[in-house]
Amino acid sequence: MFPYLKTFGITRIARHTGLDRIGIPVWCAYAPNARSIVVAQGKGVTDEDARISAVMEALERAVACAPATATVEASQAELEADGHKALSLAILLAVGKRPLDPAERIRWFCGTDLTTGEPVHVPADAVLLDRTIENNRYWQSSDGLASGNTLDEAVFHALMERIERDAYALFQLMPQAARLARCVDPALLATPELEEMRARIADAGLCLTLFDITSDLKIPCYTAYLGPPPETLSAHARFTDVTYGAGAHPLAARAALRAVSEAAQSRMTFISGARDDLFAETYRRPLPDSTRRALEARPAGTPACETPAFADRAALLAHLAACRIGPVVAVPLSAPHLPFAVAKLMVPGLEHPEGARRQRHGLRALQAAIRA
Repeated sequence: MFPYLKTFGITRIARHTGLDRIGIPVWCAYAPNARSIVVAQGKGVTDEDARISAVMEALERAVACAPATATVEASQAELEADGHKALSLAILLAVGKRPLDPAERIRWFCGTDLTTGEPVHVPADAVLLDRTIENNRYWQSSDGLASGNTLDEAVFHALMERIERDAYALFQLMPQAARLARCVDPALLATPELEEMRARIADAGLCLTLFDITSDLKIPCYTAYLGPPPETLSAHARFTDVTYGAGAHPLAARAALRAVSEAAQSRMTFISGARDDLFAETYRRPLPDSTRRALEARPAGTPACETPAFADRAALLAHLAACRIGPVVAVPLSAPHLPFAVAKLMVPGLEHPEGARRQRHGLRALQAAIRA
């Protein structure tokens, strides 16, 4: 993939690992003329893993700015009259934007509903990640955007991210006591890679707490908090003093590893200050009490069981369909001749992360709030 970096505007790759005393590998890739963010980050167990991760994130964002996928200009009514399925994706409308009129002509991408195999059209503006577009009708986000060596791999990564974001959104809606009760001992998920990360964090004099945020979908999800020992945090601690990360995977240990490495990457983001979506006020924000409490939490629960049966994509999709999660629309974005693939996954039935959307929560969040 490295011969293609220049084509996609990626000019430099940098090792940020040494900026922090932890030593968990974090790299960055720079695309100065990017239409979204200029700096992409990657993390991993090794420097090579982190370097590739950063490059892949930069590539997927570059592709999502200008996809190789053809668009169709039509109204939803016209598409449906021709026998095509089309989703208006009202859940992704930006703040202040009106719903799509069935007779209004817009650009559409055609994807595939992975639960049925049927082609499905989705609004192009809900897929694109081009921050130069002003007054976009749909919320722009990298949520559900992923890359891989193959399209199947990209789709799997995207699906894990959507499941993770859904689980974290539901976790945030739980009462604080219920959230803190989800704290688990990382040692119970011990793998050589996770143990090495835990040792690095401890040797750096930092504290790690891990929470099992697995939702009713039963796909293991974790969130990790990383910061100074709670007793050393002053009353004036800042938002940037404690970072968190989240991860999902059919294998619980891998989900936890993703969460911990992402928390380390987030810490590096604040240390380096290199991301162009970080602003001075971020560093002035006080540490939320809920974050302080999360870092103070002590293990009380048992980690989620691994679900190896879901490691197969067909079984995972069948499980989601049984949970009434659908459609699951995959839109391939990269040109087929490239040695990597990029896809955007639209799963409107799952919750989304915070963002400037007309509708903050979906049905699953409302149901969870009622149950709480």
